[in-house]
Amino acid sequence: MPQNLWKSDEASRLPDLDGLVYRSNILGHDRAVVNIYGGNTSTKLMMTDHVGRQVEVLAVKASGSDIFDIKEKGFALLKMDEVIPLFQRDSMTDEDMVEYLNRTVFEQGRPRQSIETLLHAFVPFKHVDHTHPDAVISVACAPDGEQAARDVYGTRMAWVPYIKPGFTLSKWIGQQVINNPGIECVVMGKHGLVTWANDSKTCYDKTIEMIQVAEDYVADKKKGKKVFGDLAVQPASEHDRKAAMAEILPIIRGAVNTHVSNILSYDDSDVVLDMVGGSKSAEVSQMGAACPDHLVHVKRQPLFVDWTPTDGLEALKKRLPHDIKAYQDRYVEYFERCKEPGDVIGNPAPRVILIPGLGMVNTGKDAMNADVSRQLYHRAIQVIGSSEALGGFVSLTEKEAYDIEYWPLELYKLKLAPPPRDYAGKIVLITGAASGIGRATAYRLAADGAHIVVSDINQAGGEETAAQINKKYGFKGAVFVQTDVTSEDAVIDSFKQAVLAYGGVDIVVNNAGIAGGAIIEETTLAMWQKNIDILATGYFLVARETFKLLKQQGVGGSMVFVCSKNSIAPGKGAVAYSAAKAAELHMARSLADEGGAFSIRVNSVLPDGVIRGSSIWDSEWKEARAK
Repeated sequence: MPQNLWKSDEASRLPDLDGLVYRSNILGHDRAVVNIYGGNTSTKLMMTDHVGRQVEVLAVKASGSDIFDIKEKGFALLKMDEVIPLFQRDSMTDEDMVEYLNRTVFEQGRPRQSIETLLHAFVPFKHVDHTHPDAVISVACAPDGEQAARDVYGTRMAWVPYIKPGFTLSKWIGQQVINNPGIECVVMGKHGLVTWANDSKTCYDKTIEMIQVAEDYVADKKKGKKVFGDLAVQPASEHDRKAAMAEILPIIRGAVNTHVSNILSYDDSDVVLDMVGGSKSAEVSQMGAACPDHLVHVKRQPLFVDWTPTDGLEALKKRLPHDIKAYQDRYVEYFERCKEPGDVIGNPAPRVILIPGLGMVNTGKDAMNADVSRQLYHRAIQVIGSSEALGGFVSLTEKEAYDIEYWPLELYKLKLAPPPRDYAGKIVLITGAASGIGRATAYRLAADGAHIVVSDINQAGGEETAAQINKKYGFKGAVFVQTDVTSEDAVIDSFKQAVLAYGGVDIVVNNAGIAGGAIIEETTLAMWQKNIDILATGYFLVARETFKLLKQQGVGGSMVFVCSKNSIAPGKGAVAYSAAKAAELHMARSLADEGGAFSIRVNSVLPDGVIRGSSIWDSEWKEARAK
């Protein structure tokens, strides 16, 4: 049920543009109302131009922003007296429309207007909302979407059939509003909802009301129905699901990383488990995407894996590379059937992988993109299920889907993005990353686009390092995993947590360490053993798990040993430390030889004293070394 979040005491104090931000943000609060990065809102207002003239301006959500957290600068501003004459045209290409609208900009420096800008201009009301509510899309994707929409709204609405967003769709909607002054909304086939009013609160209230009417209708139709069929595959226990995913995510990641490095996201929520276990899900999941907004981030079809827990985990491990390769081959065939001159194929790997009994895996160029795919397939589950309750789900056709996926205006957004950084899509696990060399390495690699697993026994310092990276570089740029490198179980678990967080690991920096020492006759067995446990055994345990994981992924990788100048030079008064560091260095040499056949590089760095930010240089050790 969509909540009405409007608070008049807050909204009434806001000027027009800030009021649009307010309305947009509360609409975006519910993803069942507006998809992440989807929908758009607008207002028409009078503004003063650079020479003091009053100009009517269309403020409309710009391309690529998310109305949940959009700010005032996220809206494009266009001069209405230059935009509205386009309504008299019969047709207009996307390229001509974009070029024309670029010339109508009221204020330079703002992001480019959305492809649906003219929809807002052509609806003759001050405020317009275009949303993608689950319930409305499920009605619009029913076998006879128009009739289903009339069953919901009667004469309160006008219907426009599916057409790719742009000039024609915008003109159809504007014409319907003008020709039918009594209607309260427009429903777009396989697309969404448009509502309007001359004041912002009424516009918002109308949007919420129209969605609620559709939700009530769909809920009534779903009563007593198992929209994905009987639960044919019972979910494995939570413990067994996590254990299984820790083993198969690296296999998936290796198989999907043939073109670009991917970050993975895993979802075993109840909604997902019910869907993937349904007796009809293998069939209905392959019908296609519900609407353009879903398609862009989940592709036309997910990969549905024909497997159940009773088949055993080994069978799944063998099946996944074959199924992912077959999916990629089908994608290439789809591209070849639909391509236009000049089209260049994109990444053929699946964005969504559904596994009965275990859940859903999503892929993306970074953690945020993988999570957007996850969020939007949740929306797809709701839409497909509800459409099934209305008699069946009718998706975008193959060509309709292709025309969105390879739409020049959609690809334009990708061109605006800065080039990928050196470690984009890479996952780096760093031991001892709470301070010193490890923390500095984490910050440096995060700056180059890597996702960081901050591994350290120091919880407070590790959590701070991860939090600083996330604050600067965004969603899930780092995760903290508390690890005692002297514990075999703890090291094994740290790699498991890295896999569950991101899908695997590409680079491991073996760095955790201590400092301290004494002359040989004052070196106790406990001192000796502590150095060996942390600096030799700890490095061995981390290296062993690294090799296991990199071989599972099958795409190579890199490990760096942070040794010491003491590895090759005498360390007076530090015999235990120096001996353990020498063991590290020779271990790295041996592993470089062992890993070469698997494209696993192993290198060492031998720093001298690094003091700033280091937790090992306490006052006693500093004083001893200074002497």
